[in-house]
Amino acid sequence: MFKNENDRIRQAVLDAVEGKPDELLNRKPSEDAWSPIQILDHLQLMETMIAKNISKQLASEKNEKVLKKPIALTVSRLIKVDAPRHVIPTEEFVALEEMKKRLTASRTFLYSVYDGASKETLEQKSMPHPVFGKVPLSQWFPFVGLHEKRHLKQLEKTLKRLS
Repeated sequence: MFKNENDRIRQAVLDAVEGKPDELLNRKPSEDAWSPIQILDHLQLMETMIAKNISKQLASEKNEKVLKKPIALTVSRLIKVDAPRHVIPTEEFVALEEMKKRLTASRTFLYSVYDGASKETLEQKSMPHPVFGKVPLSQWFPFVGLHEKRHLKQLEKTLKRLS
């Protein structure tokens, strides 16, 4: 079940930043790179956006069943994808405790959307992804975990560069 895997990856993300001072977590390793907090902010923005978009699709009368996509490729950092404008993280200083609350809220929202939908409906509907094209709604939930796994690698590299 995707929830166990998503939660395992989220715990690894949180473990990577646990005990680190807010000043360090808000520091960028270079001008063109994200700080650790910005990486976390991107994750919660993306998860919230995905949950909102799935909700919209579930409420829509339109059904567009599509084939499953190779979403496991998401973890590969060889394929560079620019973050859509609405999931670009804040430049503001954010304390880790505040960011953890945002991450908890986005996860709760995602799971409530999943729990409120039937498996059949999630298979019958789809929405677009910038790399994979139309993706069945059922695949968007594990995609969130794969996306976090991709950024966990980025987070670990960023923390190494800052220490």
